[in-house]
Amino acid sequence: MPVDVAAYLDGHAATASRTPNPLAEGLKGSRILAIAGEVNALKAKGAPIVNLTIGDFDPKQFPVPSVLVDLITEELRAGHTNYPPASGTAELQQAILDSYRDELGLHYPAGSVLVGSGARPPFYAAFGTIVAPGDEVLYPVPSWNTRHYAYLNGGVPVPVPTRPENGFMPTFDELAPHLGTARVLLINSPSNPAGTVIREDLLRDIALAVVAENKRREAAGARPLILVYDQVYWRLVFGDAVHFTPVGLVPEVAPYCVMIDAISKCWAATGLRVGWAVAPPWIIGKMNPLIGHTGAWAPKPEQRATATLLREPERLGDYMTGFKAGLERRLTTLWRAFQALKAEGYPVDALAPAGALYLSAKIDLLGRTVDGTRIETDDDLRRALLQVANVAVVPFDAFGYAGPSGWVRLSVGAVSEDGALAAADRIAALVRSACR
Repeated sequence: MPVDVAAYLDGHAATASRTPNPLAEGLKGSRILAIAGEVNALKAKGAPIVNLTIGDFDPKQFPVPSVLVDLITEELRAGHTNYPPASGTAELQQAILDSYRDELGLHYPAGSVLVGSGARPPFYAAFGTIVAPGDEVLYPVPSWNTRHYAYLNGGVPVPVPTRPENGFMPTFDELAPHLGTARVLLINSPSNPAGTVIREDLLRDIALAVVAENKRREAAGARPLILVYDQVYWRLVFGDAVHFTPVGLVPEVAPYCVMIDAISKCWAATGLRVGWAVAPPWIIGKMNPLIGHTGAWAPKPEQRATATLLREPERLGDYMTGFKAGLERRLTTLWRAFQALKAEGYPVDALAPAGALYLSAKIDLLGRTVDGTRIETDDDLRRALLQVANVAVVPFDAFGYAGPSGWVRLSVGAVSEDGALAAADRIAALVRSACR
């Protein structure tokens, strides 16, 4: 006989509210995903929205490489559908080590790689291994989700505000006062959300400071400062921008550095879930059980296919050329539109695109009225762009940046070139109307 379960749940909300662990009670969901949900609901009602919110790819605009699809299909047909090793297949681990040697000049030993289902599980495992309750987690803002990973491990977030004139990267002087007490320092380049790339001299100075701080701690018998370097966008750099690694610039930092990487963004493969950490074997060894117990393994066919393409990168040459050019054209379209508005005297700005799939743009309409609504907060600005201009963006305050600032992230992975142009025209029309 069917059971109407809903009837037994009515009136038990109070009981449910007492059930979760306090950790779960205090954990906040992603504001970016919440904004994306709002956008999708409007699109479902027929609103003609240009969606520049989520850092994902529309397969109609940026499909995964066909060679990757073919390889995964071959692996499935060959029967590689059982559990992979919890730390990743031996083939993929070796392919990662070989690619870091050949492409980044880094010769890591065996045991330095942990594979997970995308970059998030290795990122979480790194924090779970390194951060104890009360430990300080130092990171520049705006920043992707770092505060949530610190919270989940009882860490104390120490955000360092950055400035647009520095590409929303921290200066060394802004970080230095906190290095003596931090347990983790997170650096992300190319940056989400800023779309900028850290300078070589700055990254070198940071790495040297981590080495010096750890010499001091070693003499005092204290736990080390670990540099977590998020480089998941490193293959997507444009123009004159160059990607550097801390270990490549300062090899002495290697014992204290965890690098996070993935195919998710560099091959438009966000749904295929293959990511990894590269770190000293004694850190990787502690991270392994966290991935193993959560079962956050990348699927075996995807791992084997990824290993093949890392070993044979020439098979992706034409794909990568077209992929990067498509991203850069969309970003440049938006950037040029903001520069034109700025030249006309309107209160906007944008940073030249250097990497990833994001453009940092400032739309300073604070205190002005749009369609009868006075813009007082960054969320007011976001809603005006969404409801009046039909352009969806993410404000920087969603990334921990103090507002109101007028700075927003524009993500181009899910729009056509015509869509990027339409978004630029709609934003320009709204700005002109608000500034009359």
